[in-house]
Amino acid sequence: MSTPAVTEPILDVSDLTLRFGGTTAVDAVEFAVGRAELFAIVGPNGAGKTSIFNCVSGVYRPQRGSIRFDGEELRGRRPDTVAQLGIARTFQNIELFENLTVLDNLMLGRHHHLDYGALAGLLYLGKAKRAETENRRVVEEIIDFLEIESIRRSLVGMLPYGLKKRVELGRALAMEPRLLLLDEPVAGMNLEETEDMARFILDIRAELGVTMVMVEHDMGLVMDIADRVLVLDFGQRIALGEPGRIQSDPAVIEAYLGEAP
Repeated sequence: MSTPAVTEPILDVSDLTLRFGGTTAVDAVEFAVGRAELFAIVGPNGAGKTSIFNCVSGVYRPQRGSIRFDGEELRGRRPDTVAQLGIARTFQNIELFENLTVLDNLMLGRHHHLDYGALAGLLYLGKAKRAETENRRVVEEIIDFLEIESIRRSLVGMLPYGLKKRVELGRALAMEPRLLLLDEPVAGMNLEETEDMARFILDIRAELGVTMVMVEHDMGLVMDIADRVLVLDFGQRIALGEPGRIQSDPAVIEAYLGEAP
């Protein structure tokens, strides 16, 4: 399926190839994501979706291809340097510090915004105090945005699953990303929690202007909120386009949505 080229993409992936021994997890995949776009990647289990996220975020090093973020080549960069460029992510399995409060977990998302030394931090004077005040202000805005004021002092380990997913989203937002990678943001959620998360995702784009790439198995959610959808099968791109076109694509129906009668 052909699709119009994205002008001035914020993320441009070309010929991306990742192998583990004799297994090719991502096979010459290409796509581009426009600024403030909500882009979805779907496909059966093992199709290579999370592997692409791990390549973009620096966890995996692909054998071939290019990953350019706002003109910067990401291939070969460490995860910490990728984060510093303005890329944040959530995880398929929640990665929070359960023995810390919601507030403390969100503050950890501000770590790469700290630009003072150990002595200033120890004495908590001058630059360190001003930075702490500013970081706390940003986190409080995120707490209001995600409507989690009532649990701000709660230990994360005591929260229900749906709220934990919302806190993880908040920690990613605390990094002030320009690109947000959402790895199955509604996995395991009930209908009400899914609708809440969908609303927050749309608000992030509309109010914060953050570009998002989402991996998700909930096809109803994807078709409702995504601008464009990339479909993978066995590590290869089989379709790319707007949700309405993807739903009727014969290759997608056969590989993912179920063979048409």
